[in-house]
Amino acid sequence: MTTDAAPRIEQFLKFYNQLSSANLEQLDKIYHADVEFTDPVHSLVGREALADYFNHAYARLLYCEFSAGQKMEQGEHGFLSWRMQMRHPAIKNGELVSLDGCSVLRWQNELITYHRDYYDLTEMVYQHLPIIGWLTAKVKQRMSSGK
Repeated sequence: MTTDAAPRIEQFLKFYNQLSSANLEQLDKIYHADVEFTDPVHSLVGREALADYFNHAYARLLYCEFSAGQKMEQGEHGFLSWRMQMRHPAIKNGELVSLDGCSVLRWQNELITYHRDYYDLTEMVYQHLPIIGWLTAKVKQRMSSGK
């Protein structure tokens, strides 16, 4: 789709590419006060709870950028597939990590009331930990071989 076909998705993506622990007060420009947010780590309700979550998540983040894949807006519903590239000192010693995922969104009066992210937490974190990463790789290998 073209940019014009998904203006709220473009605003959402731009917002996340500028988000940091220093500008969390900007959440009120995009999220409803009673937003429902879910990802593989947390499920929470309310913009204040979301700000607390992001404050913790972005506190030590060294770099984070999202690039858009497929996107769709229809009425008050939206979908965006994305690739996140990030650096965090607790993950892979701060080396660049890429992660594919998608966001499902709903709006009311141009504010997001529902935001659910889908991504593989194993791909994001666990595979980069020495013992757990090795074990995860072995399990995936065994499952794909059908044994």
